[in-house]
Amino acid sequence: MPQQRATLLQVAQRAGVSRSTASFVLAGRHVDMRISEDARQRVLRAAQELDYRPNLMARSLRTKVTKTVALVSDTLASDPYAGRAIHGALAAAVAHGHLLFIGETEGDAVIEDKLISDFLDRQVDAFVYASMFTRYVRIPKVLKGHPVVLLNCLTRAARPAYHSVIPDEVGAGWSAAKTIIEAGHRDGIHLVGSPAQHVFAGRERLAGIREGFGAARVKLAGTIDCDWWPEPAYEAVRGALVNGLEPRTLICLNDRIALGAYQALREAGHAIPDDVSVLSFDDSDLAAWLRPQLTSISLPHYQLGWKAVELLLGSPGEPQVHRVPMPVRLRASIGKP
Repeated sequence: MPQQRATLLQVAQRAGVSRSTASFVLAGRHVDMRISEDARQRVLRAAQELDYRPNLMARSLRTKVTKTVALVSDTLASDPYAGRAIHGALAAAVAHGHLLFIGETEGDAVIEDKLISDFLDRQVDAFVYASMFTRYVRIPKVLKGHPVVLLNCLTRAARPAYHSVIPDEVGAGWSAAKTIIEAGHRDGIHLVGSPAQHVFAGRERLAGIREGFGAARVKLAGTIDCDWWPEPAYEAVRGALVNGLEPRTLICLNDRIALGAYQALREAGHAIPDDVSVLSFDDSDLAAWLRPQLTSISLPHYQLGWKAVELLLGSPGEPQVHRVPMPVRLRASIGKP
């Protein structure tokens, strides 16, 4: 049978104090309750000897605070790469003395409402509402009136009602342009991927790229349009090269596109970076696996998760959109012109 858990009364009896005194000491209220240092030390020693742990369920019934938060996402938790955001959120929760519950909905609104309702039934204190891809969302009605921070998503409201934590995609586009220019490239720079208006990351990355190049009076030479996957990227770049395109630099909108571009360039006899430099976004595992290793602008998943929980449990302030910087991971895919 499991060993019976020590009670507060047993701690008090061993320390030779009242149950209330033991409670005040263990709650850190010995100063305002004018408890002597000798009594405090006896209580702490007794608690350690008995391996006393407070009954959190009983405490939550009294205080209405459970020291728990829930992270509700579509598919963020099950993605091995984006799951780093979970690690960041967990670390921040632990730093604040909280437990983090994690629930995944796969984008099903019925499952989402049921999941959130179950968390509320368990008296979860606050919520991180998360998305796998950066996008605009509508907050579920069941969350109204509860502390919420948005992770990798935001609302369209002119005046935000919640804090939102998203990657700084515009800044990432600017960094991409700056990296290319500093390497000496000013001509023959092509974008690879479809910068569709409905794709938040693509739209913002392109805006940043144009701002960065515009400040240096550099222009994109063109766009090789394709979906954000290796096969369509390979086909699009291969077709462009067959039709006579001679790029000096390819800016790929994500690492999967870069993988397809690498294959097409090699098949056409172009060396990276001697003939064509390649830069990408996301800094997924692909970036380090490719040869030569791919220069990529990193999605700061861990920092996003940490920041969201910090805002949830810290001093909240006025709700706003927080853009987390995306660092450049310089590798061997960019050379001099």
